[in-house]
Amino acid sequence: MKHHQRIATSALFALSLTLLSSCSKTESESRTILTPAEPPSAADLVLRGGVVATVDVDMSEAEAIAVRGHSIVAVGSDQTVDAYIGPETQVIELNGRFVMPGFIEGHGHFMSLGRAQQILDLRDAESWQEIVTKVALAVDSAVPGEWIFGRGWHQDKWNTVPDDAVDGVPLNTELNRIAPDNPVLLGHASGHAAFVNAAALAAADVTAATPDPPGGTIVRDAQGTATGLLRETAQRLLAQAQADYAAQMSDADRLQQRREQVRLASEEALRHGITSFHDAGADFATIDFFKTLEAAEQLPIRLYVMVRGESNDAMAALLPEYFMPAEGNDFLTVRSIKRQLDGALGAHGAWLLAPYADLPETSGLVLEPLKDIATTARIAIQNGFQVNTHAIGDRANREILDLYAQAFTATKRDGEALRFRIEHAQHIHPDDVPRLGELGVIASVQGVHCTSDGPWIPKRLGEARALQTSYPWRDLIDGGALIANGTDVPVEPIDALASYLASVTRTTIDGTRFVPAQAMTRVEALRSYTINNAYAAFEEDIKGSLEAGKLADIVVLSDNILAADESVLGTTTVDLTIVGGRIKYRRGAPF
Repeated sequence: MKHHQRIATSALFALSLTLLSSCSKTESESRTILTPAEPPSAADLVLRGGVVATVDVDMSEAEAIAVRGHSIVAVGSDQTVDAYIGPETQVIELNGRFVMPGFIEGHGHFMSLGRAQQILDLRDAESWQEIVTKVALAVDSAVPGEWIFGRGWHQDKWNTVPDDAVDGVPLNTELNRIAPDNPVLLGHASGHAAFVNAAALAAADVTAATPDPPGGTIVRDAQGTATGLLRETAQRLLAQAQADYAAQMSDADRLQQRREQVRLASEEALRHGITSFHDAGADFATIDFFKTLEAAEQLPIRLYVMVRGESNDAMAALLPEYFMPAEGNDFLTVRSIKRQLDGALGAHGAWLLAPYADLPETSGLVLEPLKDIATTARIAIQNGFQVNTHAIGDRANREILDLYAQAFTATKRDGEALRFRIEHAQHIHPDDVPRLGELGVIASVQGVHCTSDGPWIPKRLGEARALQTSYPWRDLIDGGALIANGTDVPVEPIDALASYLASVTRTTIDGTRFVPAQAMTRVEALRSYTINNAYAAFEEDIKGSLEAGKLADIVVLSDNILAADESVLGTTTVDLTIVGGRIKYRRGAPF
């Protein structure tokens, strides 16, 4: 059974129960709620007078929705839902606005989103000099020895690159000049490389004699001197130095910093209509921190957390204690593991079947051994956990599909029931595309990556290979695969509407459409951000569509993204974000 068929069957079953328990209905009402024979109990919240996209099995449309507690109690016409209005009911007049299930961020990095707002934001830099200027200003207000952190630069998005660049990235000479006494670490937009100055290298004892670590590269100039660019696992060479610096903080300050990261990340998510967030991923200590916040009702949005950064031995011992499927009005669920096979295309780390067109001496990097990931898959299946593996290059995607198939066979388990995922699934050889649907493997993609990367992908792969392998969403869907969608924030902004637009238009920043034949339809894109993401987290029975009995996670948009002119999609706003029946964000109002 294909993924989309499974979702349809589940939704149809729920619909049948509703019809059996209802007494009458009019032609104009949603098929999910009918006029009750007895006056219903009053709702806490009613939204009426809008266009409600239920995202149920039939993509039914309604006018109004009623909420009691954290659950939806009615969806239908204004007349139907008016029966739920009592003297204490809060009523919101939609005035024709568009209502949909809350966006579910299908792949992001929650704490990193908060952290990114505490450091230098380099995403909009159009030149190396612009970055140097931002660092210089930070150094002016820093004391000697204080680290300067930033994130978001991407050399392929600059107007110019210095003439002495190595592998398309500048030397760290300018950073050494302006920050001789302050270690500087600037993360690449992809998260798969970092740029550092000499002070940071010295703090980490990285010298000319330091060898490249497995799965990483210390980029060097013709004389063998480190340029400052650390690719993939080479970034870990600075981990201990960063830990030593962080250890100078008090426990209270460190806890306050982490709480602020949660607040900042949640506010940014709610501002963009995100009600649930697939966090890829967190170690056991961070999950414990989340558990403390959830117990104190201090998690503003729902987290679906992937275990990351733990050894196979640790997971074999502790996974049973951390198995937390969704129950009731949960804000924290844990039942998946994140692994990473290769790196990113932008940093020449994606593992390809053939060498890079612009760096032919490499075909990418393997960051975690396949044998180790295979052991993780076995442990996951034994403990009821899902495996979500980062794979970007066509070689990486093929290898992970092979690994998953072998795991399913060895354990005699149905792949569709396990719901294993490939995170990113950006470049897939045509021979491998049908295998996702056949195996029941979910493609967890990020629509906005396609349009963000589109202008420079042909430089990495060559025109023919880019056209053949890049972001084959149409072929995946037609082959029966389920597409889950997200942004990979903070790699890209957590803008669900921008990623939705990218999914249906594939229009890049220069106005061209990158392989437009592979675009999703508007309905497919909406489902990829709602019910599909719920399914990808085993939560399609409680979220992802607006139906009676499901969680009241709702977003109100200014425009109908299923029907509005394409030019309007880029200006559509999130007006309200509701989580568990509570209004968490209202456009124009402070948090």
